[in-house]
Amino acid sequence: MQYVRSLIFYCGFISWTAAVALAGVFLLGAPRGYTLALGRLWCRGVLSLLRGIVGITYEVRGSLPLEPAIIASKHQSSWETFMFPILLGDPAYVLKRELTLIPLLGRCFVKAGHIAVDRAAGGRALRPLIRTAREVAATGRHIVIFPEGTRTAPGEGGVYHPGVAALYLQLGRLVVPVAVNSGLYWPRRSVLKRPGRIVIEFLPSIPPGMNRDAFIAELSARIEGATRSLEAEA
Repeated sequence: MQYVRSLIFYCGFISWTAAVALAGVFLLGAPRGYTLALGRLWCRGVLSLLRGIVGITYEVRGSLPLEPAIIASKHQSSWETFMFPILLGDPAYVLKRELTLIPLLGRCFVKAGHIAVDRAAGGRALRPLIRTAREVAATGRHIVIFPEGTRTAPGEGGVYHPGVAALYLQLGRLVVPVAVNSGLYWPRRSVLKRPGRIVIEFLPSIPPGMNRDAFIAELSARIEGATRSLEAEA
């Protein structure tokens, strides 16, 4: 039965996403605020589909940042990408360039002002990343980055890539680690969605001033430790 519910969710998700992407094209010539409002509507719609069809709810723990910060989040599923615009208003995601090439939807991502990174460029991608991030930071927006660069399954920890350390060192901003247990309910590479309560937890911030190695060690320890705790609790 849950598999059927999951399939129904995906049918609704695809239809809703296509409608939003089409509407976004008509708004490309409008002020950016219209695209942002449409994006948040899309996210709220997806979360409503999850709750109504699959039975996935959520809980937010910890304190949201009061000043513009770098949000460094564990990435277990697509769920957290829909959650941050609801919680933070107008965050700029560090995302892979391929997403901006998706028909219709990719143009909306560009209009929303996210930070596209060419992951195939390796270390050469850091310079344009920092340049664009500086421009975004000057507008007072939060910057959301997934330090491992891809989704990891519950119980697993990936390599924390240099992009998050480069942002921390070059922008001089607080970094807010975030833990989630979303992979327990929205597994990667799986159609099946499991009912339950996803918890997203904002952890104490890391102030500027640490060296690269110490920062990465502290960031990964906080995120991985809190994520394991959320998984065990669930």
